Amino acid sequence: MQTTVIHAGRILTPEEEINDGVILVEGSRIAALGHRDEIRVPPDAMDYIAAEMTVVPGFVDVHIHGAGGHDVMEATARSLDRIAATVARHGTTSLVATTVTAPVEETCRSLEGIARCIRSHEQPKDPQEGGKLAAEFLGIHLEGPFISKARRGVHPPDAIERPSVEVFQKFLDAADGLVKILTIAPEIPGARELIEYAVAAKIVVAIGHTDADYDQARAAIQAGARHAVHMYNAMRPFTHRDPGVVGAILTDPEVTAEVIADGVHVAGPAIQVLLGCKGFDAVLLASDGIAATGMPDGNYRLGNFEVTVKDGVARNSEGKLAGSTLTLDRALRYVVALGVPLQDAVRMATVLPARRLGLAGKKGIIAVGADADLVVLTADLRVAGVMTRGAGLM
Repeated sequence: MQTTVIHAGRILTPEEEINDGVILVEGSRIAALGHRDEIRVPPDAMDYIAAEMTVVPGFVDVHIHGAGGHDVMEATARSLDRIAATVARHGTTSLVATTVTAPVEETCRSLEGIARCIRSHEQPKDPQEGGKLAAEFLGIHLEGPFISKARRGVHPPDAIERPSVEVFQKFLDAADGLVKILTIAPEIPGARELIEYAVAAKIVVAIGHTDADYDQARAAIQAGARHAVHMYNAMRPFTHRDPGVVGAILTDPEVTAEVIADGVHVAGPAIQVLLGCKGFDAVLLASDGIAATGMPDGNYRLGNFEVTVKDGVARNSEGKLAGSTLTLDRALRYVVALGVPLQDAVRMATVLPARRLGLAGKKGIIAVGADADLVVLTADLRVAGVMTRGAGLM
């Protein structure tokens, strides 16, 4: 088995910082790491020199609809492979395929196709046998159809469903056990029963696309909801007499919140307020990327409807924001520019989303036995190299 040794000026694991460090990769896993004087390097190892750079874990995106001109709901091997290859070039090495509201049967067909593709890639290829640089799909995020029509964003209103255990079970069956996250509006009748059902199935329940007041949001949290989708967006706004769902999320330390840090969806000061309230251990960077990610301006599909991208901003025919073209390397640079320490910013894109998915120790971290998902960053935080499960960095 070929061993790759990465010589780094700095390694952010990101739980600790190692200067003048070395990472040994064997196959798809990390075999050793430490200061260069502590690691015995095999004489036949393949060297990768990043002496003036920082190596961090690969980014983990829990909310992404597409990239490279393709949408996850196309659900073909070609479309998902293109998405995985596109985001990998920007440092995302793991992602959760995120659906958009569509008719139940259409959603089931997409889930079946996505699941087939994910299952076919579960075993990493040996880099020596042609393993390609591509992010790994960790599962599926159902963003809809159990959402609020009042806060639907661009989700098609005719396809929105009341929370239903029966319909949800259809989705679970179609997805072959790969649903990892469910977004739900907790104020809709039937929501609490569905939240409890999903939590019992060990699925992360996320509050989103919701007009919930404070008490309704608190009830969802008490029922087991532990995540918030694209914080501030498609939510009842916070006011001092009606703190609403935003107030419930800001004041509960057990609830993680994802944020689209692109300078368009959320203003910088609002991100600073979010971090000030929740700290650096409960806020995740997520892209909400669509097919236009990594592509020029133009017209693209989001689920089964069209959006237009101009100056990198995606909107539907009504002029509403329709996902983003953000990549997590850009999000990292944005929050660092807001004053977030680099190590904390890296954690927001790596170990924290991995932990939310129950993958601590395997994803989002540089540690012995973890998947060899690595990103090399220049001094100005540009991606200079990427490794996905041992492939890449050549």
